[in-house]
Amino acid sequence: MAVIIDYDAGNLRSVQRACAEVGLVAEISNDPARVRDAERIIFPGVGAAGAAMRSLTANGLDESLKDVIASGRPVLGICLGCQISFDYSEENDTNTLGILSGKVVRFDFDKPELKVPHMGWNEVRPVKAHPLLAGIETGDEFYFVHGYYPEPADERDVYAISDYEHDFACAVGRGNYFATQFHPEKSGRVGLRLLRAFSAWDGRL
Repeated sequence: MAVIIDYDAGNLRSVQRACAEVGLVAEISNDPARVRDAERIIFPGVGAAGAAMRSLTANGLDESLKDVIASGRPVLGICLGCQISFDYSEENDTNTLGILSGKVVRFDFDKPELKVPHMGWNEVRPVKAHPLLAGIETGDEFYFVHGYYPEPADERDVYAISDYEHDFACAVGRGNYFATQFHPEKSGRVGLRLLRAFSAWDGRL
């Protein structure tokens, strides 16, 4: 059983449906005790960093999430969940969870044809092996919707990159925690492959 953390950040039902597609039973919960006791956690979300952090801390979900990570159980962050895993986000000038070292910055381009947010299908290029990226091939694309992106302080936390005018980290992690800037639940067969791998992952590398 997995728990999808509900912190008022949206997109939860599509994640739950994608989990069902790969045989992973997942419930949506904002109960910190239920989160703390889960076998594995999915930490998704769309929205703004400031509002997300306020909701997490008000409900005690920030501490429950950190407890699960400390226990060694598998945790998957998606999109906003990935972004607020770092120390700081430029969005709303927000101090975030500090699960990974680094910050989240906004795309800033001089070219008017480069729209922000970045939205659509982009190739994801693994830079080192991870159980959740097994089977991803050159040319495989995932779906992105984001105006901000992570800048990890430690390059060892970067597992895959993509590009939008310049390269950026799109899959990061450390130990039993793994997170993607892209949306596996919206990425067709390749996204389901990643979720299927997560359903079987024991949190070890």
